[in-house]
Amino acid sequence: MSFRPLLVSLLALSASRLLAADPIAPVVDPAAAHSDAAHSASGLKREWIDGVKPSDFLKLGDGAKTVKVTLISAFNEVNHGMNFNGYSHGKALYTIPMGWKVEVTFINPSPVPHSAIIVERPLVRRLQMGEPAFEGGSVANPAVGMSLKKATFTFTASEPGDYAFACGFPTHAISGHWVAVEVSNTAQVPTLKLGDAEPFPAK
Repeated sequence: MSFRPLLVSLLALSASRLLAADPIAPVVDPAAAHSDAAHSASGLKREWIDGVKPSDFLKLGDGAKTVKVTLISAFNEVNHGMNFNGYSHGKALYTIPMGWKVEVTFINPSPVPHSAIIVERPLVRRLQMGEPAFEGGSVANPAVGMSLKKATFTFTASEPGDYAFACGFPTHAISGHWVAVEVSNTAQVPTLKLGDAEPFPAK
């Protein structure tokens, strides 16, 4: 068996054993199982990443009160590749005005399985994410994940509060594979804050 299928099989087996034991138990750095070799340049679809700019992560949609969000897993080596757009552990923040429609494009250029789902923020401390916070708010079968694929999903941010875009593959969110989302009843336009930089609005 080649390295990548073996790695994926071992990760899935480890996750299933952890879930059977305790679905909310803390995990000791399962991100370390994702070596840099697993997300190596030779395995990535670089053409999906090259040339992508921060402004591409958040854009106004074609309809009224519609925003387009792009989430790219394994964008760089941060957190062993377990990141969205190069950020993990909630270090990027999407602010979405309440009532807006959110059109998400999820891209995983890596052979390691990842997914995307919007959940209430406390759930990132669990091994599995369960159902999305909003109807339609995930890729298909987020607990299974997908490799070297793109997917889209759409939801309406109908309730204010603190949420997260998280990877739904077991153990990934608790390992930091998530970015923060705030659904705001005062914001007038969607914004994105990346790390310590000033937030910028969707255009």
